[in-house]
Amino acid sequence: MNEHQEGWLRTRWLRTARTAVAVTASVGITVLAIGFTAGAAAGVGSADRNVREVAIAAAPVSQVAAGNLHTCVTQTDGTLWCWGNNFYGQLGDGTTTNRTGPVQIGSATTWAGIDAGSGNTCGVRTDGTLWCWGNNASGQIGDGTTTRRTSPVPVGTATTWASVSIGSNHACAVRTDGTLWCWGLNRHAQLGVGLSPYKATTPLQVGTATTWASVTTGYAHTCAVRTDGTLWCWGSSSDGQLGLGILSYRATPTQVGTATTWAEVTAGYVHTCAVRVDGTLWCWGEDGYGQVGGGVGSQTTPLRIGTASNWASVDASLDSSCATRTDGSLWCWGKNSSGQLGDGTTTHRSTPAQVGTATTWTDGFSVTYHACAARTDGSLWCWGDNTFGQLGDGTTTHRSTPAQVAMPG
Repeated sequence: MNEHQEGWLRTRWLRTARTAVAVTASVGITVLAIGFTAGAAAGVGSADRNVREVAIAAAPVSQVAAGNLHTCVTQTDGTLWCWGNNFYGQLGDGTTTNRTGPVQIGSATTWAGIDAGSGNTCGVRTDGTLWCWGNNASGQIGDGTTTRRTSPVPVGTATTWASVSIGSNHACAVRTDGTLWCWGLNRHAQLGVGLSPYKATTPLQVGTATTWASVTTGYAHTCAVRTDGTLWCWGSSSDGQLGLGILSYRATPTQVGTATTWAEVTAGYVHTCAVRVDGTLWCWGEDGYGQVGGGVGSQTTPLRIGTASNWASVDASLDSSCATRTDGSLWCWGKNSSGQLGDGTTTHRSTPAQVGTATTWTDGFSVTYHACAARTDGSLWCWGDNTFGQLGDGTTTHRSTPAQVAMPG
């Protein structure tokens, strides 16, 4: 993010102001909750929509990553495609030109995993190498510099990377040996290695444990699940986002409660959500827009969302959250000023609301100011803010319901 956007985030972080519009200040544009188009709504069966789906049948999409203002996906053939804002080169196509439709990144067909942050992107290839690009002011690319990169560059020489997660200014990744590594800004101890260094331009190992299964990064906090089902968080807890019952910080990984049934966790801006192996959904942290999904005010410990026990996967980001159930339905809640909840409105939701009636959503979905999700047929659907073409439909028209993206194939 540039200084203007980071300043806005800090202001919100300090809780001195709150606004009901999404400020996408990469170039000083304020996106108002007006001018939305209802796209091909998810689950609304009509002859016209069915014809349109056939006409733009997408190549199979396997993974989806939504940054603040850009989108990247991997396809089942191992190719990588990105579009949207490219101010920092976060699309990885060697330019800083915005794209309103999918552009293939390089010619590699070995991309296995992808994640997108506020102004940069990282991906893991099938050979275990890790690559990052885009904004690097805090060393979040991990290449030993603070130089912006407009094309993917390798993070060291290791070939054992399994997965990666990008926050606003830091990143963390798990290796196949179960070790955990973080790099980038450490202002709030979000790297998990103590308060020093202030920033790291190359990956630092977090402790000595070799049982890390997955990791997720927020604005200034990080959480991870171990192979024994325990959940650990660290960094800032200004709004309770660590789930530890505190409003301060932790400089190293600290266990959240005593449960050993955590299946996955996702860190939003200043809130966190997780699913347990019994299919229950839990959230905690800042709840100004209802993104925690229940309760009143900030939640400093995990709060169960509703009574359903068939939740499959969850994603949290900029004051919004979305989750799928085992029946293939998709549900979103929280901030909705850009239509990112996909329910045809710009009304904030404090409890999960179903996105259309479709029951073919996969766990390939991601939400920020916009959202994108894949279906079981491999098609990709996006909605929400589209100021920089991040919905991938060739326009800059906002959409408050899912519309299919015509992926090249």
